[in-house]
Amino acid sequence: MADLDERASGARDAAGGPPAPKRPRWGSHLFQRLLRLDPPPTRDVVVQRDLRVPMPDGTVLLADRWAPRKGGDALPTALIRTPYGRRGPTVALAAPPLAERGFQVVVQSTRGTFGSGGDFDPFRHERADGLATLDWLVKQPWCGETIVLTGGSYLGFTQWSVADRLPPQVKGMIPVVTESALTLGFLREDAFELETPFTWGVLVAGQHRRGAILRQLLDAKKTQRAQFTLPLAEADVAALGRRSQYVQDILVHGPDSAHWAGGNHRARVADVSVPVSSVGGWYDLFLPGQLRDYQALRASGREARLTIGPWTHTAMGLFAEAAAQTLDFGLAHARGEQPSERALVRLYVTGEEAWREAESWPPTGYSAQRFHLHPGAALSPDEPGDSAPDDYHYDPSNPTPALGGVRFSGKAGRVDNTALEARPDVLTYTSPVLDADVEVIGEVSAEVWFRSSLPYADVFVRLCDVDTKGRSTNLCDGLVSLTGADELTRATVRLWPTAHVFRRGHRIRVQVSSGAFPRFARNPGTGEPRATATALRAADQQVFHDSAHPSAVILPVRQPG
Repeated sequence: MADLDERASGARDAAGGPPAPKRPRWGSHLFQRLLRLDPPPTRDVVVQRDLRVPMPDGTVLLADRWAPRKGGDALPTALIRTPYGRRGPTVALAAPPLAERGFQVVVQSTRGTFGSGGDFDPFRHERADGLATLDWLVKQPWCGETIVLTGGSYLGFTQWSVADRLPPQVKGMIPVVTESALTLGFLREDAFELETPFTWGVLVAGQHRRGAILRQLLDAKKTQRAQFTLPLAEADVAALGRRSQYVQDILVHGPDSAHWAGGNHRARVADVSVPVSSVGGWYDLFLPGQLRDYQALRASGREARLTIGPWTHTAMGLFAEAAAQTLDFGLAHARGEQPSERALVRLYVTGEEAWREAESWPPTGYSAQRFHLHPGAALSPDEPGDSAPDDYHYDPSNPTPALGGVRFSGKAGRVDNTALEARPDVLTYTSPVLDADVEVIGEVSAEVWFRSSLPYADVFVRLCDVDTKGRSTNLCDGLVSLTGADELTRATVRLWPTAHVFRRGHRIRVQVSSGAFPRFARNPGTGEPRATATALRAADQQVFHDSAHPSAVILPVRQPG
């Protein structure tokens, strides 16, 4: 994969020396067919390798520059800063489409990765290094007059890290499936998400090994099994054979720890001075934070667009939309033009399987409606009457599994929940067959009156659509960890936002359980610190749904008119 970017565009080495050997050019053509891009005006692109970018502390970071052979110096520059290498599949999906359609592209390896000097300390150097890189870039004679920042996930985070101190040459940002405080959303004290930061930590710790991509595929099950390790502080050794400092950090440092201060850029969002076009997915890891960032931009009066599709974190549709937004929104602003006219917010509505436009997030015209849990596994807007609680047994040694939904590894997105709902540790509550469509767009939450036999317990809630054949498909979910759970308490659960139409003839279903492992770490039931807990205690759980304890899911339902 090391030379995939050369194959992808028929590129030749322009950093001195003869042209690179000719190789088949199927790579870029295939990727661009997948991205559904129009044919480019040129495929004659050259690449300057290993440009040296000095940092203030003397560290040198390396970058590659992609540009058309003719006229490249006059073009706007797209800057991509990545920890994943400059010559792999991610770059092949990003750089060639832009370099062939109006940009020159600078792809830089972040500190401590793929030839760049220093040590890779995730998130914490990106502000200083990003600002120094921009300062270097604007001084290059080939840079041109305008710059656009683009990229997804970590590559999007690097944009937010410098967003409040951009030089005037920067004309726009396109952050994709990302947010301004990338790790912190996983580390909530009331809901610790294990799978994403652990798996990512293992990935980046081993990505420099020879044959890393193949090894990651072969080791996927090993990484998954490692998350069962007790104590969790030994899980990185189980997966890698050695320590990962990032994995240790997520286990030890909570979201409010000073350790993460250098990676928290939420306060900078309101001070962004350039137009922003954000792209996200309903099943993406960072959607809640991305929507928070968008609302902060709009509240500060910034020009900002939002596109949310039916995508997971690595869906091909995301790459296509990222390229489209960079070439339309980004390139137009770089040229001093107006991008294509559209509403500020564009949302894909599942169930209807169609795009909608709005002027805000959340859209207007929707109001909170409570769908109450009832005895007999029923769900209804009606207030509940007197009834006994439902109960189930949760055993962390056989944890309720994560199935589909928001996942970093494994099968993510919409899946059939039949097998999950057949488990004895999962309760379901289902509405009658709908006699009319029910449209739900916005923030989703639940209030569950709950009691456990132990003081420490989790409550997981998932919203599903049951079709006419009885197939239950997940839409969104969330989890909250409780202390004092052995006393009757109202658990407030924040689910992922959604945009969905429950069709006439379908039913609305709510699942209640006590976990979704390994997406969320197991609650051992002991109250021990997550890094050092070694004992697991099973618990008997109760869910109440009587008039004094009206458990419900709260949905933003479209109002008539």
